[in-house]
Amino acid sequence: MSGADTHYPLLRSNFTGTYIVNYLQDILPFIQHLSDRVGEQLLKDFEQVRIAEQKSDGSLVTKSDRWADEYIKTALQTEFPNFAVLTEESARTLPHTEWCWVVDPLDGTTNFARGIPIWAISLGLLHYGVPVFGFVSIPPLRHSLYGWFTEADRDHQGANAAFLNGHPLQVNSAPPLLTNLGSHLFSSCSRSLEAIPFGMHTAATTKLPAKLRMLGVASYNLLTVATGATIAAVEATPKIWDIAAAWAILQAAGAIWIPLESQPIFPLEFGKNYSDRNFPTLVVSHTELLPIFHPLVSPLLRN
Repeated sequence: MSGADTHYPLLRSNFTGTYIVNYLQDILPFIQHLSDRVGEQLLKDFEQVRIAEQKSDGSLVTKSDRWADEYIKTALQTEFPNFAVLTEESARTLPHTEWCWVVDPLDGTTNFARGIPIWAISLGLLHYGVPVFGFVSIPPLRHSLYGWFTEADRDHQGANAAFLNGHPLQVNSAPPLLTNLGSHLFSSCSRSLEAIPFGMHTAATTKLPAKLRMLGVASYNLLTVATGATIAAVEATPKIWDIAAAWAILQAAGAIWIPLESQPIFPLEFGKNYSDRNFPTLVVSHTELLPIFHPLVSPLLRN
């Protein structure tokens, strides 16, 4: 592989809007190939005995996490020598740079380690601290979701775009009937359940407007809103490597992303270590659902 200056000449100027979108389309084949290569190896590992260690924050890590982290990081640094790389398992401080990859080499490690076939590889690309491209692969499901999004092209039809396995991905133009939400799905993480007392049959119980699902993969949990599998999803404690790729894809697909904190998520802060920074988030398919789901997740709100 040769460097980005040879393959991707648009890198040499600080283009915006449509120029960035054209550039992102140029790099897509490399990212697809990289994700496929890592996914193949992880699937082989998944079929073997999986030994997990506990990290200081209580989460699990496997040899597969570390291998994928190093493989992806090396490949990105080789192909894009002028880009920085921020990853879950190694480099966690955002450097002062125009472009930076944000990588979760194995999102859903607990699922992977315990034999549940739902886990993902997540690669997001930041431009001055804001995601403009995301690629999330779920190898066991043979799903690849990706998209590009720039604020400059928000109102330019067709410029921003999202895809599932090469097919255009867009939230349904018509919102679900508010009187029939019980036939739809709402995806949550386990930590949200600790803060929101739904389904516990107490005086403080919050009634769920839709059927609850928990997938155990932060990026895919949120992306189910884009695919139409769910109408809303919440994550209580996702890290930046969980959400960077998903944010760009969901924006391009037309979903509604609501940060559950007073400060905006993006742009990220240069020089900041993001190891312990959480980004509580609600995603809904349509604005009409906000009055229903936002109060539901209000215990997660942060000042």
